[in-house]
Amino acid sequence: MSDHAQGGHGTLKSYMVGFLLSVVLTLIPFWIVLGDVMDSTGWAIAIIFTLGATQMLVHIHYFLHVSLKVEAGWQVMSLGLTVLLLVIVMAGSIWVMFNLDENMMPAHEQIERVRNLP
Repeated sequence: MSDHAQGGHGTLKSYMVGFLLSVVLTLIPFWIVLGDVMDSTGWAIAIIFTLGATQMLVHIHYFLHVSLKVEAGWQVMSLGLTVLLLVIVMAGSIWVMFNLDENMMPAHEQIERVRNLP
């Protein structure tokens, strides 16, 4: 018998709980953005990112059935490696975009700099 057949599968109740949590965690950011309920953009972004991370945990638990039990050590290690690689890629992308934005020069500043050359 394959490992897949021996693995634990979720019940209809657990799938419904996961689905409802996913829907709620999706609708709240839409409500925050489209309803314009927050004055601070920074807080809105922080809440949306937190809800996104929570939704990732809901998907991992309810749909992928990854647990943090000692018996599931390989699952936890692969999940940890995935999170590490995701953090590296996202941090690197943000770093590159920040540096690109910082190093870009608007055209009018460049024209003025050329005009003022000795």
